[in-house]
Amino acid sequence: MSQFSLFSSGQELANLVVNSDLLHHSWVTISDLITYLNNNPTNPAPILYKVYPYNSNGAIIAFVSSPTCTVQKEMVSSEDLKGSQVPFDFISTKLNPHFSVNKAAISLFALLLNELSALKEQLGSFSPLIITGLSLGGSVASLFTLWLLDNISPKDNNKRPTCITFGSPLLGDSCLQQAISERLSWNSSFLHVVSNQDPVPRFLVSPANGFAGSIPQSCFYKPFGTFLMCSDSGCSCFEEPESVLDLLMVMNSNNQNQNNGFLIFDYEQILEHLKHYEQILERLKHRVICKGTSQLCDFRVNQLQAGINLQLEAIGIGGEHTSYMSFLRNTMEKRVEESFLKKKNAFDPGKKLNKMKEAMAWLEWYKKVTLNEGGYYDSFKFSGSRSRDEVKSRQEIVKHHRTLTKYWKIMVAEVEKLPQKEEAAFRTRWLYAGTNYRRMVEPLDIAEYYMKLGNRDYVHLGRSEHYKQLEKWMIEDKPSGSGNNRRKAASLTEDSCFWAYVEEAILSSKRLREGSLEEKKNSLRDLVIFGEYVMSLIMSYSVSSEVFQPQSSFMKWWKEYRQDILSSLNNLPLAFYMENREYQSYA
Repeated sequence: MSQFSLFSSGQELANLVVNSDLLHHSWVTISDLITYLNNNPTNPAPILYKVYPYNSNGAIIAFVSSPTCTVQKEMVSSEDLKGSQVPFDFISTKLNPHFSVNKAAISLFALLLNELSALKEQLGSFSPLIITGLSLGGSVASLFTLWLLDNISPKDNNKRPTCITFGSPLLGDSCLQQAISERLSWNSSFLHVVSNQDPVPRFLVSPANGFAGSIPQSCFYKPFGTFLMCSDSGCSCFEEPESVLDLLMVMNSNNQNQNNGFLIFDYEQILEHLKHYEQILERLKHRVICKGTSQLCDFRVNQLQAGINLQLEAIGIGGEHTSYMSFLRNTMEKRVEESFLKKKNAFDPGKKLNKMKEAMAWLEWYKKVTLNEGGYYDSFKFSGSRSRDEVKSRQEIVKHHRTLTKYWKIMVAEVEKLPQKEEAAFRTRWLYAGTNYRRMVEPLDIAEYYMKLGNRDYVHLGRSEHYKQLEKWMIEDKPSGSGNNRRKAASLTEDSCFWAYVEEAILSSKRLREGSLEEKKNSLRDLVIFGEYVMSLIMSYSVSSEVFQPQSSFMKWWKEYRQDILSSLNNLPLAFYMENREYQSYA
């Protein structure tokens, strides 16, 4: 990868944020709540919140904790939360089923649970919706934002709330961070404003970035979202979590009173906290200079390295030239490259969709032109022994078959990693296409499977997992009680394993004719089951009419074993149906 194709846009993003009115209006609401706290020092409430109007139809909800609340390092696990009233089970995902969050933040959120539950029902009409908070109030704001995000479907991304915290401690462990990052839109909903003079955001950062002997990293706090880091020199945005941890450790901070794992405040310190952020936001608003990597026109310069240097200078640590800072710069550069590749290769169901439509069109064409040659299934199965043109057509179909299967295998594997709500959204949007793919392509896999002598029981021994999952999703998404009111034959046989059952019926019929007494007994049982299965498809018009083409494997089976079946199973409904040629009027 050419490094000249990469650059760091952290400063441009920071300038954009600072020049907007979001930070200003969020901070005004926090200032109002802190003023109330200062004027009412005997107020017993450990956490306060208030809803403020914003623009014509929006709202800002601000959270501020009182000085009686201390920042603590203790975490509580999601397993412990299951038995409580705090509703955060939804954060768990398949890849990250367990997580831990700061105990103090959860406790404060629990105190407001009833009020916030009522508030939650009233917020649907607000747009935009900003959730903000200072210090531990910012942690509660983050929890409330997560709670709101859980109720928003991926289709309604424009209704997502934005969370802006000021001087907030980290909220949870690496599993919480990863679970949030799995949601494509959640991570981008959080902006954390951090001053290099504020000790609170770095208080929960473990030494050496979590590499503390044999202690697992899951025990340490990890950041999520975007961090707007500020200093007297300027500001810059950082998104890569490990780099944020490194920078929190490096940035200077004032000493605060620490006592046995607690960070203690009083009213005077809270007011200083408030004044500090007011001053730094005001300076940034007036001094922001749009000098990012977009100015680097000299292509002899490594734009990525230069951009990172500009970011570090903006937050007051770019002038340091120690061995550690050199290591940090190189590490950040590698992380940006890795992040770029990850985003570039991120799962996107829409990628190559037109190519997939083209491949499906080829198969639909093949199905149409082979209708009078025994049908789609048999034409593909036996085309290798036919004319040169037929062989060439088969090769073209095999190519498109491989393309489609690769696409859908990746699709199914990625969707299985998604959180439950996003997986459900996928089903609604993409399952129709997946079902058509399965019904069109799986018969080709079945044909290839039974072309190899000795292969049997495709459904249990040869079927790909991605077909099973697509079929499972289709069944789960089918409304309960919904029936089939079709009055004409399906264009594609609904059961994509139909031809595998036909192949097994052929094998059973051979054993009925040539096998031992035990094999004949088992074959009779299997053929009865097969006959009932086929009749159920016929009665519901769920099988394609190509099944009854004279050269199809199904019709060949009936013609070759008709006498054996009639002599042994003359009361089989399918035998009656076939013997009376009722299939001629099926289509």
